[in-house]
Amino acid sequence: MSEDVLSGLLRRIRLRGALFFNVECVGAWVTEAPMASLISDAVMPLSEHMMEYHIVLGGTCWAGITGEPPILMNAGDVIMFPHGDPHVMSSVPGLRAEPDLEFIISNLKKRSGLPFMVRQENDQQIKPALPLSDKTSAPPVATLLCGFLGCDRGPFNPLLSSLPRVIHASASELSEDSWAMQLARLAETESSASRPGGEAVLERMSEMMFVDLIRMHLSSMPENQTGWLSALRDRHVGKVLSLMHAKPSESWTLEKLSSQAGLSRSALQDRFVELVGQPPMQYLRCWRMQVASNLLVESNAKMITIAQEVGYESEEAFSRSFKRALGLPPAAWRRERSPQNMR
Repeated sequence: MSEDVLSGLLRRIRLRGALFFNVECVGAWVTEAPMASLISDAVMPLSEHMMEYHIVLGGTCWAGITGEPPILMNAGDVIMFPHGDPHVMSSVPGLRAEPDLEFIISNLKKRSGLPFMVRQENDQQIKPALPLSDKTSAPPVATLLCGFLGCDRGPFNPLLSSLPRVIHASASELSEDSWAMQLARLAETESSASRPGGEAVLERMSEMMFVDLIRMHLSSMPENQTGWLSALRDRHVGKVLSLMHAKPSESWTLEKLSSQAGLSRSALQDRFVELVGQPPMQYLRCWRMQVASNLLVESNAKMITIAQEVGYESEEAFSRSFKRALGLPPAAWRRERSPQNMR
């Protein structure tokens, strides 16, 4: 049931994959990525939040958040930056290269996709990125697949706040049939033979890879850790989350939820607050607003239909609650986020 909660949330926050680069790194090299929000308009203009990840297809390198100790990456490893932190990828730890925003955005807007490369031009100057046609005869010391994932940040995305700044999965933790490994193999194929629909397949596979990494992260979390992901595996709170996510239109009360969870109202309240950080009924209101906002953007449903989908008997009551939570009436929210206005 907890897995269903995660799947449902990912659908509601509109998780999606985007542009990919196959990067060949030659000699002593370094590339520094800026905060993802600075380049998100060039990559995923319709997403409120953007994450970056890298898969090491061959060789070794070092990767980490700018200013923090780097992680040694071997072939088959995956690293993800869920909060879009600026980060450094390099042949050895300690190398730095100021992000060339103009260069990066220019190439992202071209949406040339695979392939792409990074190399050192000489001992004094390290180029962040060069076209594959400029490759020297030197063999690459590392080959990377770099990609992006986007999602909605609001009105309610409890997953983001429960994720660490870095998720690193080593090749030894990933099975040969994992989505990360399948994505890497397919990206290599696409880099040499562009086939119809290839980009769409890569995007869907990257979304499945994200789910794989979240599951792996969840299984490795200590038992005493708190947060939304920890709540999913809690016997009682996980049950309550499943109920609220599965049936947001239900007239839930704390008494009904505690009865379903097999706890007293006070025990459920305390346990829920300890793990999730807010009381159950407040969480339910937030989740209803997320479902409603998603329906407003993704469907042409009438306002009364959406109101009933999230537990309100009248359009007026729903509109008041929505405006109180998000600062705009639902109709205005829908207009602001229409495809025409988001371009």
